Amino acid sequence: MKTKTSITLSAPLLVKIDRRIGKRGSRSAYIEKVLDDHFRDSARRAIQRRDRELIDSAAERLNKEVEDVLHFQAPYL
Repeated sequence: MKTKTSITLSAPLLVKIDRRIGKRGSRSAYIEKVLDDHFRDSARRAIQRRDRELIDSAAERLNKEVEDVLHFQAPYL
């Protein structure tokens, strides 16, 4: 469901939008897509940041495990 709203944008920004969408484009559709992309990218970055924090917090333990495995395998290589 779409809800009509009103926003105020600067003239230079509107010129940029109009150039991007062309004569047959829709400002509303373009702005909606840009905002949707922004929120999706923001959510993805938050997930990646959380994953990186989890990996970083476990890095020392995981590196130690790898060292142990390599040390164990060394005689068989």
